[in-house]
Amino acid sequence: MNRTSIISVCFNSSAVLARLLHSVPATASIILVDNGSEDLDATRVLAQTHHAQLISNQTNTGFGAACNQGASLSNTEFLFFVNPDSTLNTTTIAEMEAAADRHPEASCFNPRIVNRHGHTAFKRRSCLLKPAQTMRRGAPTQDSEVPVLSGAALFVRKTAFDQVGGFDANIFLYHEDDDITLRLRQQAGPAWFISEAQVMHLSGHSSGRSAAVAALKAWHMGRSLVYVTTKHQIRGAYMRAFWSALKQLLSPATLISKRKFYKNRAFLQGVLSARNDQGAGSSPCPYAINRP
Repeated sequence: MNRTSIISVCFNSSAVLARLLHSVPATASIILVDNGSEDLDATRVLAQTHHAQLISNQTNTGFGAACNQGASLSNTEFLFFVNPDSTLNTTTIAEMEAAADRHPEASCFNPRIVNRHGHTAFKRRSCLLKPAQTMRRGAPTQDSEVPVLSGAALFVRKTAFDQVGGFDANIFLYHEDDDITLRLRQQAGPAWFISEAQVMHLSGHSSGRSAAVAALKAWHMGRSLVYVTTKHQIRGAYMRAFWSALKQLLSPATLISKRKFYKNRAFLQGVLSARNDQGAGSSPCPYAINRP
């Protein structure tokens, strides 16, 4: 019985997507959402080869909105949102399903997310959490309840996802995982880290790597930071984001690196552009390339 749907949002991701699709067992269904990519033809071939459903958006609707599109096609018990530059172990899905059965009170889960060298990337804090909620360095060595999850490999009960209304589509990119984790915890049940299940994530390769893309992502990160902290009523949300962005821009490391300068300048511009907006994606992006 198929209990899990893999949902992956693609943006010029065909070069890395094949590895993910090869790693998905036949027991899981696959839903791909392409966000206006230039390599759509290659993604379509991969979808056909691996019997995946493909949604093709003419423009980039944003990460959360695309995830919601994919979820709307699923009728399985679990949704597994996985970045296209990731690969699963042969037992990952079975271990996540078993963990959900062990913790029926939980709404959402992360596997252990590792880089290509096997080092764990554990999300231990969030801009939406109080400092006292920050977890100690190092990932847990056993199943543990956690305050926030990473969206790179987010496993969630479909009923819980529908209960909270899915991802906030106002968030174009970044911090959408913090936001949905908090809403899931508040409305549907705790979040858990599953130590034995594993996903390898290349991190940052799903939409290509260049100074222009880095700046574009930083702009959205700045906008999203203001939006989510304001939404969750974090005191001094805008000013905290502004001073953090200004500090990064004026740091010595930024002044000697052109790439960091453009990235941190874009982050500050994103913060400034979000001040009077209602949504994190409502202002036109000043960078003349497709959004990731």
